Amino acid sequence: MNRPRELWMTRIGFVFAAAGSAIGLGNLWRFPYIAGTYGGGAFVLIYLLAVIAIGLPIMVAELLIGRSAQLSPVGAFTRLGKNKWWKIVGWLGVASGFVILSYYCVVGGWIIDYIVKSSLNLFHGRSPAEIEGMFDILLKNPLLLVFYHALFLLLTTYIVSRGISMGIERWNNILIPVLFGLLLLLTINSLFSPGAREGIKFLFHPDFSKITPAAILEAMGQAFFSLSLGMGAMITYGSYLDRDTNLMNSAAEVCVLDTIVALMGGMIIFPVVFSYGLAPSAGPGLFFKTLPVAFSFLPGGRLVATLFFILLVFAAVTSAISLLEVVVSYFIDERKWGRKKAAFLVGFAIFLFGVPSALSSNLLKDVTLLKGMNIFSSLDFLATNYMLTIGGLLIALFCGWFLSRKTMEEMTINGNNLFLYRIWRFVIRYITPLAVLLVLLQKTGIIAI
Repeated sequence: MNRPRELWMTRIGFVFAAAGSAIGLGNLWRFPYIAGTYGGGAFVLIYLLAVIAIGLPIMVAELLIGRSAQLSPVGAFTRLGKNKWWKIVGWLGVASGFVILSYYCVVGGWIIDYIVKSSLNLFHGRSPAEIEGMFDILLKNPLLLVFYHALFLLLTTYIVSRGISMGIERWNNILIPVLFGLLLLLTINSLFSPGAREGIKFLFHPDFSKITPAAILEAMGQAFFSLSLGMGAMITYGSYLDRDTNLMNSAAEVCVLDTIVALMGGMIIFPVVFSYGLAPSAGPGLFFKTLPVAFSFLPGGRLVATLFFILLVFAAVTSAISLLEVVVSYFIDERKWGRKKAAFLVGFAIFLFGVPSALSSNLLKDVTLLKGMNIFSSLDFLATNYMLTIGGLLIALFCGWFLSRKTMEEMTINGNNLFLYRIWRFVIRYITPLAVLLVLLQKTGIIAI
């Protein structure tokens, strides 16, 4: 009942773990095709501003809540909130982690399958139609989909079951440096492709005629989702921090690493896209249909494709770890379960809940939930458009208006600049909630732009 709380062994271990939570498929999958849809450089510029105005303030708020309470989201809001109803925000975070991981592991399974395909050189010598059809064939194989879904979740569960220092921190200390090494190799390779100049210009040269209200809101939403905010992951990771950690500096470092990955992802993808006359706004099918076609034409395409999909699975695993930890930490803190019991029982429950998403493209293709979408798309729509955004809005409001002054002033100790604290407090009170509210209204279709 009174077990001492496990803490991060090193500050860099925490930064890598938090960066791993933020760095995921949102950076390497969603960012490139959203940037492609909204004109490249102009979107990137707004995105960077949104990270500063929305992402950084909420990340600091989540870390502050977690460190102050030294508990998972439900316990943190119960302890710090003057009104008992605030713990609903913690429950929303736990539910978000559970729901998102159930279908996120399905995508992780797809990536594992493409690592196998790439390493076996199955893209070589095939027509574009045949390569694009491979993904459709995968989606029609229920046993393989469930197997890969289970395999990805089993790896995630094993890491979380090992604990904070021996599991999450140790694995992120390996995965994050390797991830950046792969990013660097693939970026250098893309810069030597025929479309490198055009791709880099598209990514970094802002065409302000492309800036529309819709582009601004999408950039704000991407900054929010890319940093794994609103689901309690940073609250959970913050609860394992000691009191000497400079929250502002740590959050800024995580945001910088996350943004670098997103930009490097664009530098890998857009040169390849322009080299072969592909559409930069190809959408979610970019990874599993469009890019494999391009890899089949590249010199050394087998190696490049294999490294690329290994990069993706590393990014997916580091994010999945934090999603599972949000749920597991609840059972450890509130139900007093042992870590291994909590990790494997929760992991098994998520596996069962995720099986319908894995089968939504074949055996359950006729089952629809929200707006006529299949199970997979419905859960994604629910989580990203409602659960995360509402969670982020409530976290900003709680920290800006309802957190005690004494807790807020923890930001001014341990090297935190008083001037920066005052800026952060103003932003988290007035600017961030309004920005997240606009994203929520746009995502839910209440305002149409």
